[in-house]
Amino acid sequence: MPIVQIHLIEGRTVDQKRALVEKVTAAVCETVNVTPEHVKIILSDMAKHDYAIGGVLKLDAQK
Repeated sequence: MPIVQIHLIEGRTVDQKRALVEKVTAAVCETVNVTPEHVKIILSDMAKHDYAIGGVLKLDAQK
């Protein structure tokens, strides 16, 4: 049972997330030869103040 965790910066629409999980599920099924029922995906939205690159919060990097 593959479990995939995907962390995203907040702001994606439900339709974008739906498309993402459909494509990730298809890729996992093809790659590790499992059926879609066995693929678990956890999406985690992160606020821009909870994510940093190079010591700079994503929130501040957009200013």
